[in-house]
Amino acid sequence: MESAFNLEGRIAFITGSTRGMGWAEAKLFTKMGATVILNGVHSRELLEQRREELKKEFNVDADGYFFDVGDWAAVQNCYNSIFKKYKRLDVLVNNAGTLEDNLVGMIRKENIANTFSTNTTGVIYNLQLAARLMMRSKSGSIINISSLVGKVGNEGQVVYGGSKAAVIGITLSAARELAPMNIRVNAIAPGFINTDFIKPLTPEIYQQRLDAIKMKRIGQPEDVANAALFFASDLSSYITGQVLGVDGGMIM
Repeated sequence: MESAFNLEGRIAFITGSTRGMGWAEAKLFTKMGATVILNGVHSRELLEQRREELKKEFNVDADGYFFDVGDWAAVQNCYNSIFKKYKRLDVLVNNAGTLEDNLVGMIRKENIANTFSTNTTGVIYNLQLAARLMMRSKSGSIINISSLVGKVGNEGQVVYGGSKAAVIGITLSAARELAPMNIRVNAIAPGFINTDFIKPLTPEIYQQRLDAIKMKRIGQPEDVANAALFFASDLSSYITGQVLGVDGGMIM
């Protein structure tokens, strides 16, 4: 069965891949044979550290690009570099995301701008340029990381939920447009996942969210990475325009 998930010879770019779900995806894709290109924006040192970790564990050289996915010029420069070195791109995971919770009435315009720049505009920028590369080979898989909040909403997350709901609309529209070129576009909607995003939660809120999960455990970044691997592999070669919940039965 492991051979069915083989990504040998494929070039995969994962945004926001120095920590959390993106780092889990990077490790899993590399393990399955892909050449992984990393991206980070918070720390150059961490980006270099992650490159070294992949090299040490899997004996591969991983490229890494330090830039904000909401910066159009920086995104262009990245894809120009990918084209010059690899001449193609097989998989894009639009993983980079930010979270700034505020109750209605307390939302600041900076909160809106920052959140949508990373979570929504950055998805469109990367999707557009990745699709141009994939059109050259008439194949590819684009995986957009949305959120359970983008499907059902949550108190205090009007901005975040809106940005992630937009990712679902982007996914469905792009899937329709790119399907004739054999480029698949799907989304993953994680639920309550053990990443840095949950650190600010009070013990009470943490327990409330855990209690809402039918499988009675918090999700791990590797759970999302496994779903991303499915969409990146040939096992999903006839699947596009889908939104896969990875939430342990939080909504059913």
